[in-house]
Amino acid sequence: MKVEVVAIGTELLLGQIVDTNSSWIGQELAAAGINSHYQTKVGDNPERMTEALTLALSRSDAVICCGGLGPTQDDLTRQVIADVMGVELELHDHLLEKIERMFSSRGRQMPQNNASQAMIPVGAEAIREQPGTAPGLVCPLTVDGAAKVIYAVPGVPYEMKEMVLGTIIPDLLHRSGETSVIASRVLRTWGHSESGLAEVLADRIEDLDEAGNPTLAFLASGVEGLKVRITAKADSADAAREMLDVEQAMLEPLIGRWIFGLDDDNMEAVVVRALKERGQTLAVAESLTGGYLSGRICQVPGVSAVYRGGVIAYNAEIKHDVLGVPEGPIITEEAAAAMAEGVCRVLGADVGLATTGVAGPDEAEGKPVGTVCMAVSMMVGDGADADRYTKTATIRLPGDRERIRQFSTITILDMLRKMLR
Repeated sequence: MKVEVVAIGTELLLGQIVDTNSSWIGQELAAAGINSHYQTKVGDNPERMTEALTLALSRSDAVICCGGLGPTQDDLTRQVIADVMGVELELHDHLLEKIERMFSSRGRQMPQNNASQAMIPVGAEAIREQPGTAPGLVCPLTVDGAAKVIYAVPGVPYEMKEMVLGTIIPDLLHRSGETSVIASRVLRTWGHSESGLAEVLADRIEDLDEAGNPTLAFLASGVEGLKVRITAKADSADAAREMLDVEQAMLEPLIGRWIFGLDDDNMEAVVVRALKERGQTLAVAESLTGGYLSGRICQVPGVSAVYRGGVIAYNAEIKHDVLGVPEGPIITEEAAAAMAEGVCRVLGADVGLATTGVAGPDEAEGKPVGTVCMAVSMMVGDGADADRYTKTATIRLPGDRERIRQFSTITILDMLRKMLR
C-alpha cells in the first residue's frame, strides 16, 4: 500500500502558512507501517489540482488531500475530486442538518455558503469524525482497472488529525489487508542534542537496522522535547507491547538521564505532577519568556492545585519595584535568583521559577542573543528545619525569539524536575 499526500492551498506556496499537516500525516503513516513516497503542494487552481491528483493516483494506491474543504469560492477540493472520479456532487441532507446545528448551538444562523460543505461526490462517503463544519471524505475509485481511494480532510490541524487517526489510518490498514499490529512508544527527552542522542545510541541503532523490527526514530519538537520513537510490529497488541517494553528497557540505561516522560507526557505535566505529590505550590517570574512559561503550565489539567500565578516582569522597574531585584544589570544569575525568590514572597509560593535574558534581535548588556539566566528557588526540608534553596544557571540557546522562549521554558522546567526528584 503506497499513499501520497497532496496539500492544497495557494497560501502554502506563498509561504503564508507552513505546511505542518503533511509532515504530521507522513509521521503517522510511517508509524502505521504504510509507505509514503511523495508529498505535493498545489495552489487553489482546479486544473493544477486535477493534474496533481491524477499524477498521485498514477503512482500510489491512495491519496490524502489536505485542505480546500471550506465554504468559500476558493475551496475547490470537493469539485475537483468529483471531476477526477467522473461523477457529480450531491447534497447529503444529514450533513447539512449537522452543519446547521453547529451554527445554531452558537446562537448563529448558518450562512448559505456553508451548504456547499454538505455536497459529496456520488459514490463517496463522509468521514464519521467531524469536529468542524467541513466533513472529510472517503472517495473510492478505479484507475486503469485498479481500485484506489482518495481521502479529503480539512486543513485545520486538529480537525485533520482526528479524521486521520479515527478513520483514514484504520481504513488504509483494512484496504491493505494488513493484519499485523503496529504500536509505538515515545521517550521524551531533554538536555541532549538529536545528533548527541544518535551518537550515544549508535550501536543500538545498528543492531535494530539489521533486525528491522522494532525501529527507532528521532523527532526534535521544540518545547515538547526531543522525541525518541520506538515502533514495533507484531501479530498481536500484547506482543507489540512486549517488544516496546523490551526495547525501552534496552534504551533507558543508555539515555535514561535525559528521559523525562513517555508518549503524551510533556515537561510541564511531569513537573505539576511532582509538585502535587510533594504538596508544594509554584509561582513564576518571567522576563525573557514573557508569559510563555506560565501559559504552558496553565495548560496542564488540575494545575490550580499547585499554581499560584506569575509576574511578567519585562520592564526593569517591575523587576526592581515588585520582585525586589537589586539595582544593576538584569541579565545575570543574581537577578534571576532575586526574581525567583521575590515571586515566592509576593505570591506566597513554595517554589519559584525565573527567566531573564536576551531573545534578540540585538544583544543587551553586552550579552549575545540567546543568553538566558534562570533560577529555581524552593523550600527544602520540613517545619522549623525548612530553608530556601536557590539554584541558578546561564545557558546559550540557538534560534529566533520564539525558539529561544520555547527552549528556555522546557529547560527551566527540566531544571525544576531534577530538583524535585
